[in-house]
Amino acid sequence: MPSFTQKTLLTALAGALGVAAHGHVNSIVINGAEYAGYDVFTLPYSSSPPVVVGWSTTATDNGFVAPDAFGTADIICHKDAKNAKGHAKVAAGDSIFLAWDTWPESHKGPVIDYLASCGTAGCETVEKETLKFFKISEKGLIDGSSSPGEYASDELIKNNNGWMVQVPENIKPGFYVLRHEIIALHSGGQENGAQNYPQCFNLEVTGSGTEQPEGTLGTELYKADDAGILFNIYTQLSTYPIPGPKLIAGASAVAQGTSAVASTATPLTGGASAAEPTADSGAGSAQPSSAPAATTAAPAAGLQEQAQQEGPPPRPRRQAPQRRSHDQVLSVLFGEINSHAERVCVKRFQHFLARIKSTLSFTPIDGEGQVKSGC
Repeated sequence: MPSFTQKTLLTALAGALGVAAHGHVNSIVINGAEYAGYDVFTLPYSSSPPVVVGWSTTATDNGFVAPDAFGTADIICHKDAKNAKGHAKVAAGDSIFLAWDTWPESHKGPVIDYLASCGTAGCETVEKETLKFFKISEKGLIDGSSSPGEYASDELIKNNNGWMVQVPENIKPGFYVLRHEIIALHSGGQENGAQNYPQCFNLEVTGSGTEQPEGTLGTELYKADDAGILFNIYTQLSTYPIPGPKLIAGASAVAQGTSAVASTATPLTGGASAAEPTADSGAGSAQPSSAPAATTAAPAAGLQEQAQQEGPPPRPRRQAPQRRSHDQVLSVLFGEINSHAERVCVKRFQHFLARIKSTLSFTPIDGEGQVKSGC
């Protein structure tokens, strides 16, 4: 049975309609093979987190990076981001589907994607402050005929909370960080009102391309007074100036669509060769439609031995939830509540409440979470 403290906490949260349901990327899908990202609701509290391809962050409230932090390392791959310990392999010219757990309709704005070369050592150890990003995809205003307009974020929501981006065919083989970002502009008309949500993933790109653009340091991508950052969406518009560097030559927009998951892929480490994806059903392996060939050297013997002993890491969202202390729970939940002021639809609040119940690991109390409908 839940404790009095747990009951009290849930009752208080049921009335806290100021909670906003932002989001993060749960996984990426390449040719049907799904690689786990960094789940901010579970992995920070795991005593033995699995290897994933998404960079970690301390933004456990699904929070944002504000314009006054554009000159800090937080804008690179989110707050206090640390390198992912694994990477996914993708062929130049192939597309990657980035699956967000959710995204609020009110948080309208552009969706932007960058790559940055990690050099020959790989992205697992690269210093993020040295990464130079070049833009491979961008989309902003779709229809500004009526306020507040339709933006790329709206298309992402319609696309089952996901976004498709293509790795340019001309990109030189090597290790890269993919920086995927939504910029929410619902408060962008005031200084320091824009909200950046950068998400980073480690990739190994294969192919025969020869281009490796110079790029821009993450701390120099934006300025607080850029036209596309300090921007009022609550008016009729014909154009929107997407912030950041220009698209590189060879970048191509792709039609948005979902990507069916055929298998679960184990992240690669170091210079490891591509591992066989493991089918979710356990009835054998389901191969991606066009799995790229391995092009790098085998890892050191120590890594091979460790991998053989440990086996493939568990997929984070398949794990049973870790039981947390009340201090940890309160830190996450009230950080979420106090960070945001806007009201949200009850459906989103109930989604957040369901996460709370999962976090506390107990059976819901009759009548909990029954709040009046409205936005």
